[in-house]
Amino acid sequence: MFFAAFFGALFYARVLSVPALSTGDNEALLWQGFTNAWPSAGPRPEDTFTPMGAWGIPALNTLLLLTSGATLTWAHHGLLHGNRGALKTGLLLTILLGVVFLGFQMYEYFHAWNDLNLRLDSGIYGSTFYLLTGFHGLHVTIGAIMLTVMLFRVMAGHFRPDHHFAFEATAWYWHFVDVVWLILFVVVYWL
Repeated sequence: MFFAAFFGALFYARVLSVPALSTGDNEALLWQGFTNAWPSAGPRPEDTFTPMGAWGIPALNTLLLLTSGATLTWAHHGLLHGNRGALKTGLLLTILLGVVFLGFQMYEYFHAWNDLNLRLDSGIYGSTFYLLTGFHGLHVTIGAIMLTVMLFRVMAGHFRPDHHFAFEATAWYWHFVDVVWLILFVVVYWL
């Protein structure tokens, strides 16, 4: 529901609010030179910023998360077929890919803040950018912690092919995080 609300806020600002504010007499109510453009710099055009592009780190992060979904599926397949090596290796690779994703996201934030002048107060674009990507990063962190707990449980022998709901629920969560990132990548970075 949080992601639905955050994507709804982005949709409202981008598709409804900014275009509506640029029509008729609304410009006089806002500031001189307001135009229907996304991303909107807001009322302080002197604080210009460069939006984060889709290619580069965001595309690499997309590849990392898609790969992590495949390694987790491989681990699950190993669990179902009694292949403990594939289970442990796939789970460890998934955790590592999640941690690398988070490292690249931290670098992306540093780059956006220092080099692109993209900040939380950079109008509605900056706010929604950091809100959506940061909230997603929090979910990746939680997912990596959950997967680490599953790895410890796998090492302790807690799961069998017919008894592994905790593992499966964690895998569902991780795949949800993957799907949300794909939507986020398209809506925030690409469009």
